[in-house]
Amino acid sequence: MGGPEMAPHTPPSAPRSSRGLDRTRDPEPARDTAPGAPRSSPGLDRTRDPEPARDTAPGAPRSSRGLDRTSDAGRGHDRDGGSAVPIITEPHVHVDDTELVGLERDVLALTAEERRWGRRRVTTRAGRTLALALPTGSVLIPGDVLHVGPGWYVAVEAAPEPVLVVTPRSREEAIRVAFEVGNRHFMLALDGERLLVPDDPAMDQLLARLGVVFERRAAVFVPVGPGHRHD
Repeated sequence: MGGPEMAPHTPPSAPRSSRGLDRTRDPEPARDTAPGAPRSSPGLDRTRDPEPARDTAPGAPRSSRGLDRTSDAGRGHDRDGGSAVPIITEPHVHVDDTELVGLERDVLALTAEERRWGRRRVTTRAGRTLALALPTGSVLIPGDVLHVGPGWYVAVEAAPEPVLVVTPRSREEAIRVAFEVGNRHFMLALDGERLLVPDDPAMDQLLARLGVVFERRAAVFVPVGPGHRHD
C-alpha cells in the first residue's frame, strides 16, 4: 500500500485554498508617494503641484479664489459703482472766486440738522455723490464751497424745511421766546423781525403755553448760533 500523498511545502500562516494550495503572491510594489499624500482607492498617488500663490499685498481682501481685490480706497476717493467718490474731510475749501470762473456750479442743499452731519454719503443737485468725513463738531455754512472737481465745484445751500414762525408783539416777548427756546437746547433763527424755530411738537407746546402767536411754514433755517438739541 502506498503512503499518503505529501502536501507541497507551504510557509506557516500562508492562506490556503480549499485543497491546501499556497495562494500567496508577491504584492504589487508600493509607488513612491510622499508621506500624508491623499490616495485613490487603488492606492495611487493623487498629489499634484499646488498652484503658486499670487503676489498680494499683506492684508489685501481676497475673493473666493484668492485673487487680490484691492481698490483705490484710502487715496482720498471711495468707490461707487465703479466711479470715484470724493471724500470730504474739511467743511469748506479755501478758494478765490476768480478760480471758479468758467466752472459748473453744483449745489448740495441741506437742512439745518443735515448741515451738522459728520459722516454721511450725500447727493448733489446734479446727481454727484460725495462722502462726508468731517471733523467732529463741524457745521457746513450756506454759501461755502465744499469741493472743487475737474470743471465743476459744489457749494452748500440751505434747503427749505418746516419751521414755526413767531412774530413777537414786543421786545420783551421776543427775549422771552428766545430764552425759553435756548433753555431747551433748540436752535433759533432770525428772519427780520420774526423768530424761526424747528417745527417740533416740543416747540409747538412751548409756544402755546407762552401764549405766543405763530404759524407753520417751509423756510430756509439758518440758526444764529451753534445750537443743538438734547434728546
